[in-house]
Amino acid sequence: MSGSAASLAFDPLIPWWSIAAFGGVALLLLLLSLRARARGLWWRALVLASVLAALSNSILVEEERRFLPDIAVIVVDQSESQNLAQRPQQIAAARASLQRKLSAVERLEIREVVLPPSSAGVERNGTRLIDAMNDALSDVPRDRLAGVVLLTDGQVHDVPAGAAPVLGAPIHGVLTGKRGEIDRRLVLDQAPRFGVVGKGVTARVKVEDEAAPGTPVSVNVSVEGQAPFAVAGRVGEMLSVDVPVQHAGDNIVEITVGPGTQELTLENNRVLFTVSGVRDRLRVLLVSGEPYQGERAWRNLLKSDPAVDLVHFTILRTPAKDDFTPVRELSLIVFPMNELFEEKLNEFNLIIFDRYEAGSIITADYFRNIAKYVQDGGALLLGVGPVYATQRSLFRSPLGAVLPASPTGRVNESGFKPQLSALGQRHPITADLPGAGAGENDPNWGRWFRLVTSSVSRGEILMKGSGDQPLLVVNRVGEGRVGQLMSDHLWLWNRGVEGGGPQAELVRRLAHWLMKEPDLEEESMRATVRGNRIDILRRTLAETFDPVSMTGPDGTTRVLALNGVGPGRGTASVTVDKPGIYRFDDGRAQAIAAIGSANPVEFADVRATTEKLQPLVTANAGGFVWLSDAPDPDVRMVREGRASSGRDWFGLQRREAYNVTGVREYPLMPGALLAILLVFGLGAAWYREGR
Repeated sequence: MSGSAASLAFDPLIPWWSIAAFGGVALLLLLLSLRARARGLWWRALVLASVLAALSNSILVEEERRFLPDIAVIVVDQSESQNLAQRPQQIAAARASLQRKLSAVERLEIREVVLPPSSAGVERNGTRLIDAMNDALSDVPRDRLAGVVLLTDGQVHDVPAGAAPVLGAPIHGVLTGKRGEIDRRLVLDQAPRFGVVGKGVTARVKVEDEAAPGTPVSVNVSVEGQAPFAVAGRVGEMLSVDVPVQHAGDNIVEITVGPGTQELTLENNRVLFTVSGVRDRLRVLLVSGEPYQGERAWRNLLKSDPAVDLVHFTILRTPAKDDFTPVRELSLIVFPMNELFEEKLNEFNLIIFDRYEAGSIITADYFRNIAKYVQDGGALLLGVGPVYATQRSLFRSPLGAVLPASPTGRVNESGFKPQLSALGQRHPITADLPGAGAGENDPNWGRWFRLVTSSVSRGEILMKGSGDQPLLVVNRVGEGRVGQLMSDHLWLWNRGVEGGGPQAELVRRLAHWLMKEPDLEEESMRATVRGNRIDILRRTLAETFDPVSMTGPDGTTRVLALNGVGPGRGTASVTVDKPGIYRFDDGRAQAIAAIGSANPVEFADVRATTEKLQPLVTANAGGFVWLSDAPDPDVRMVREGRASSGRDWFGLQRREAYNVTGVREYPLMPGALLAILLVFGLGAAWYREGR
């Protein structure tokens, strides 16, 4: 559409200040003439005005204009909360109606931007509707903006804090859902990030439900996918939940509440958080017997770990040296046997006997306490020497009840390379030890030169020495665990004899298995999240892998086949597209993984509302229309300053923006006209004064 318009412009021949000075002098002269009642005053005024008009060089400008269409921006919210109840149908009908009505308006351009749902692999920050609006407005001239229509449920999470920005055009909210919606929600108020293994942490949650304020309610708490326990409280009150930290690393905690009488979604009836389990300083008791070259190696190895609090005693007095000296006088510091082996025995995470012999200081009653400590869940490690093959062997003490390897009475002192057994190649303690060699290949570590032969009737043999004799044996006893190293030559690896070997790694794994580190469990499954991909690692002592059943957050199941990547290890990877908790189970081991945001902001509150957008809409002279009240709202074009919304309608401004396509200029005081006015005015003034 085109048109024309005229305007008055000036192009002064001299500076404006000069014209103003001339005008002032002319006015003064006219006032003096008026006071003197001089004749011809008005003709003089005509002459002076003509001169001023000529100096200002006034021009009549006529523009040819092409009017530009106004621009209406529609921002459509299709986030996850818009899939609830009747909202998808409301969105579809409203979009079609808006497109139809706005397309019928002359000189109106429609720009639509759709905010899609977040993907599962992206950390979600809620509905970023204002960011989408700003992106759409980035190339829209403000003098052409007729208005913005936000088609949403009102749950927008990026509304600017503080003063709302003013666009110069109305912003309207067309709301899905309906007024006064009710939905039960579980709100996570406090979630500890770290906790000490074996102890508990406290989380705080609250159940919100407008339909049942103050009524009794209970929440179910599950740690690492295990059977949940219940915590009772009331709706609207803060509940304190004590969560046990079961192991080091991530402990996934899920808290759920049953559905209320009115629900929009059950997605916000649960919260999920992760507590990173950290071990307190591990207390290790090392009791050494007859001194030898490897004693210092054990001590240095344990002291090098800052997480280990080591208590070390070396008992030099053997039964053969008994001269009836009182025990209290055998050392400068009294050996606290009663305190160590009775009062505070359960405070130790691991007890190590290194070449210790029975009948020396520690009595049978204390050995019984240690055996009970193991059966109740403690950890015991024996590094044996030649004395283990004699009558003074610890196996012949009450401690023998929990030891898996019984001595045969022989000590082999020929050189041998420690070998992994078939089971040891799959067991997490020894699998893939550096230098172990693959399959039938010999290890490339150094030899040992002593092995106490034994018979193993219980437990698992992970390493063998000469003649396939057991070298490293582990066993579960009651709730606890025991490990036996049937040689005192582990220190040769530390010294680098014949190339040495992985002493530190072997002891680290062995100690952590004894203390029940989850990563070293023989039958275990781990699920690691990388973006929207989940990697499964299955460890087993079996030679084959059972298929893994995956259960998604929506209850659907899928079977995954594991690929063997080494003895006792199988892996699988799966890509998912829905956020939430995924559970994996093959009948013997389980794992869980959380994809996306643990507690999506999008589902924290899904009730349709005007509260969050109210400051922005008010600052831009807009309004709200509820589709539940007006399913097909009217659209009107209004002038600036007029009401722009009502209960069942909203308005867009006419901006009348244009481009100038041509200009014509007409001087208002051409030279001929100026000459005529001057001659006529001066002549008339002269004639009038002459009479």
